[in-house]
Amino acid sequence: TLLCDVVGFILHSFLLVPYFSWQYSHAKHHAKTSHLSDGETHIASIKKDSTRDRWMHAVLGDDAFAVVEILLLLTIGWPIYLFTGITGARRDPEGKPLETGKLRDHFRPSSALFPKTGAWDARVMASNAGLVLNLYAIYAIAEYSGQPLKVAMMYFPAYLWVNMWLVLYTWLHHVSTEVPQLGDGEWSWVRGALCTIDRPYPFPIDWMHHHIGSTHVAHHLFSNMPCYHAVEATAALKKFLEPKGLYNYDPRGIIRATWETAHDCHYVDSEEGVQMWKKWKTDESDCY
Repeated sequence: TLLCDVVGFILHSFLLVPYFSWQYSHAKHHAKTSHLSDGETHIASIKKDSTRDRWMHAVLGDDAFAVVEILLLLTIGWPIYLFTGITGARRDPEGKPLETGKLRDHFRPSSALFPKTGAWDARVMASNAGLVLNLYAIYAIAEYSGQPLKVAMMYFPAYLWVNMWLVLYTWLHHVSTEVPQLGDGEWSWVRGALCTIDRPYPFPIDWMHHHIGSTHVAHHLFSNMPCYHAVEATAALKKFLEPKGLYNYDPRGIIRATWETAHDCHYVDSEEGVQMWKKWKTDESDCY
């Protein structure tokens, strides 16, 4: 664990990710996968709270709305999540509903994202220190080279590219019209983890990304398992789960899946029970 934290802190700081802060929110993503109230990242919007999205869809129409959603999600979606906690849990770590407009950012120890107990103050500040050091290093390299634009163009497009994949994986492996989202009375850890989706990725993407997309179910059921055992574990899991109808696999290519997910997965009816993703209609104020 110590080795993981040391290496993780250095590498995440290079990527402008607050390591310990995101370690907490990502652990919660694994602990509460597919939970409509306590889940983390890409939690479904509730119909009654989605007036703005419904209005945008009515104005833009199906295709333009999908294009805007994809562009926003895959470019600024990640930094917005870090700064606001949007698409995260609806309750704080103590189980109380979050006040409207209260930020769940990853940068303040007092953020509603973090529990009030434990040594989170120090870990959050250490995460911030890593970001500051990296930003200073980028600035110093730009000054030393005398080519700040070149340095910026080498770093920030790569920053967007890395984050695009991070968001795309999380989105496509947890959001589907075929996979439910679960309220308090229906959710359990195993059931939530089994609401994860595996899908094919072409070579060399799957190989370069350590098969995280084609072995995502195993990743959620056994998140401490090293990635180099994930393909072997997935083969065993599929053999066990598929006959029981418990293995989610989406054969669509990533471009088609991205387009259709943006078209079809907009909201759920409520936070209770078993909820399936639904889409806005284009010709009525109601939805289906």
